[in-house]
Amino acid sequence: MLGGCLLALAAALYLTFSADARSASASDSSDPVAAADSAVRTANISQNERRAMEAIVREYILTHPEIIPEAVDVLQKRDTQGRLAGSRSAIETPFPGAVAGNPNGNQVLVEFFDYACGFCRASLPDLNRIIAENNDVKVVFREFPILGEGSQKAARMALAAAEQGKYRAFHDAMFAAGKPTDQNIAAAAQAAALDMARAQKVAGSDAVTQELQKNFQLAQSVGFNGTPTWVTGDHVLEGAVGYDALNEAITNPS
Repeated sequence: MLGGCLLALAAALYLTFSADARSASASDSSDPVAAADSAVRTANISQNERRAMEAIVREYILTHPEIIPEAVDVLQKRDTQGRLAGSRSAIETPFPGAVAGNPNGNQVLVEFFDYACGFCRASLPDLNRIIAENNDVKVVFREFPILGEGSQKAARMALAAAEQGKYRAFHDAMFAAGKPTDQNIAAAAQAAALDMARAQKVAGSDAVTQELQKNFQLAQSVGFNGTPTWVTGDHVLEGAVGYDALNEAITNPS
């Protein structure tokens, strides 16, 4: 990846010396890396010119090493956007009932989480604030039980609660109960007033198994394996990032 960054920077610097590249890249002027990509594609760069570019960029980087993290960030963002492009519809389409906020909202925030995850629990007040303050946000909950058997059981019961139209009641009660033990799962189900016979049947159903498998596949396709992970617009945020970061990502989706 770093080699690609250096070549992109070299190409950007080459724009200074190549009239053809400058002309070809005019439409990309607002994005230096895009301009660099265009320059590499368009300009007829000889081996001598390439070596000259590499020498220029080496000298520039040694003088301005702070640009390296910035260039890597740009490429990582592009990579993430590419991964999201193929999975966005599936990520944003909830298991029926596993939503909060405005179900028809134009701003979609997706959370991959685990009931045994302390950082997920700590993020709940931030999520509730997002929902309370933005009436155009749709929150999609994706059960991602990576922390053990208790997490699996809680996730299954949560999806069974969604089938009864009581997802959010169970979700909040489960986090309030603490660790996803059998006792706490039962207490959260009772607090959500679930029909337990119906819930147990749905929790063990193929539909719930397929949903959990789908969520693991989506996480793999985008490239993360921890909780909480938030997806909104072109952004993937990992961890308990806080209200400000979530709100900024929702407000500026690209």
